[in-house]
Amino acid sequence: MSLNLTLHTLPEVPLEAELISPERFIGLSESAISAVKVQHGNQPATVGDFFKVQGKNNGTIHLEGDLSRIKHIGSGMSSGRITIHGNVGAHLGVGMSGGEIIVEGNAGDWVGPEMSGGRITINGDAGHLVGSAYRGSTTGILGGEIIIHGNVKNETGHAMRNGLIVIGGNSGDFTGVNMLAGTIIVLGELGIRSGAGMKRGTIISMHDAEILPTFTYSCVYHPTFTRMLLQQIKEQGLPVDEDQIEGPYHRWCGDAVEYNRGEILIYKK
Repeated sequence: MSLNLTLHTLPEVPLEAELISPERFIGLSESAISAVKVQHGNQPATVGDFFKVQGKNNGTIHLEGDLSRIKHIGSGMSSGRITIHGNVGAHLGVGMSGGEIIVEGNAGDWVGPEMSGGRITINGDAGHLVGSAYRGSTTGILGGEIIIHGNVKNETGHAMRNGLIVIGGNSGDFTGVNMLAGTIIVLGELGIRSGAGMKRGTIISMHDAEILPTFTYSCVYHPTFTRMLLQQIKEQGLPVDEDQIEGPYHRWCGDAVEYNRGEILIYKK
């Protein structure tokens, strides 16, 4: 039997709920989970003030309702699964190292910051700074997978160090800005200034994109690793066809201000 948290009162201001995580609810009764502290704006509150709690924690938590004002769900989780049946607020899965978060709706800004493992799947759209470093930090996500089936806004993968980010729709501007390593795949349109300041890593786009003048055209080739990655995400329900898996890609090397060790691959139709 899984643990079900159903929203009964919509927060008037953002609700900080970083304690909603499978590990933190292990061994707790329904009443004990209802008494777990959360922060409603500048006022202390409890889980029970906003959620009806039912069931037993077996490592799986189901959250239902419009959670677009609820932030930090799944912070620091290392195992288990959270399924959100609706929209969710910012800072989802902060510092996540394992387990899985599935969102059936849309997500706010800062999906998976400081993530090092596990998987986050958003079946709708997401906001700015998906899988990115926090302001002032030089390193973004260190591992794991973030799969967005819809569109995202700006600065996806800012300073990411490792891991995989997949965007099924369009990506905003500055995708992969200051990227250190890892892979970003965009199946829709790629925004402008992508890869600015990138040191290493790979950005893959299925559509023609505006490439910065600090990138140098290299060649057309059939990268083996893209076939494996695209086949993997196709099996997860993303719109990838066989031509994209087997087809050739234009390779651009950059950013020149960082010694041209990163790459942007553009699918050659």
